[in-house]
Amino acid sequence: MERRTIGAATLDVGAIGLGCMPMSWAYTGSRQRGEESLRAVHAALDQGSTLLDTADMYGPFTNELLVGRVLKERRSEAFVSTKVGLLVGEQHIVANGRPGYVRRACDASLRRLQTDVIDLYQLHRADPEIPVEETWGAMADLVSAGKVRSLGLCAVGARSARRAGARLHDGTIRQLERVQQVFPVSAVEAELSVWSTEALDALLPWCAARGVGFLAAMPLGNGFLTGTLTPGEGFEPDDLRARHPRFTAEMMAANQPIVVGLRRIARRHGLLGNTVTPAQVALAWVLAQGRHVVPVPGTKRERWVTENAGGAGLRLTAEDLAEVAALPGAQGSWD
Repeated sequence: MERRTIGAATLDVGAIGLGCMPMSWAYTGSRQRGEESLRAVHAALDQGSTLLDTADMYGPFTNELLVGRVLKERRSEAFVSTKVGLLVGEQHIVANGRPGYVRRACDASLRRLQTDVIDLYQLHRADPEIPVEETWGAMADLVSAGKVRSLGLCAVGARSARRAGARLHDGTIRQLERVQQVFPVSAVEAELSVWSTEALDALLPWCAARGVGFLAAMPLGNGFLTGTLTPGEGFEPDDLRARHPRFTAEMMAANQPIVVGLRRIARRHGLLGNTVTPAQVALAWVLAQGRHVVPVPGTKRERWVTENAGGAGLRLTAEDLAEVAALPGAQGSWD
């Protein structure tokens, strides 16, 4: 697989990573199977998808434990990204950016991951009660201590920006400019896909101008852009899509033209003798947004890991990119 570098630290990873969250968190719980997920992580490393993206809150904690079982055998082949800053309660999630907590959380993540160093340690969310510089300074101390190799920041949530009437990533850029004064940012993780392009406006250029890597979260639109979801089929209550404004039966039907467009491009490339899927087109589009961009599709199945990795070898033409740009914008119940 093609390799890409993340940030000024020139950290080397496969062009397509693996989001491990669906294996233990936020998606249909009844379909989460440990052994199947372990096979998926092993398959990712076999395919060259070396970036494994997890977080202490996924589960909570169980996702890091699962990834750790693979790292125990194959640490040298993997690039490990995990996150800190969010605590999960029974019915709520709260931010904690206190320096003492950050240090304890890092040690706990290292134990669960069965490693002595984290390649990329990301601040999941800033604590509104703690200056972000203090949290970031504690994370920088972990780099000095040899427990962490580089630091990253996850984008501020979309809902707060929408309520404030601001551009989606203005708040994230303000945070980035503050923490950059304390210690270099190596990577930013934010949603980017064919149906969620807001990062192209300001956040992606901000990263490109500063040599900061961009981890594209949800590059397959929470599964919608794969073309494998049926409008009206429904989701289990613990699945985040059961409450997502783009996943009502009405909105999924309204957004089908996006999938149709991706299928059309896939068929065109498939005429060359290879099987190409809408998911691979969607990932190739993300990769085409810049050499500093690494899509991190989440899955828990070996089959999809292999298919996603194939997207790294697909090169979209100028015609393809223009066709994607002309697709209708995604609709959601908030619209």
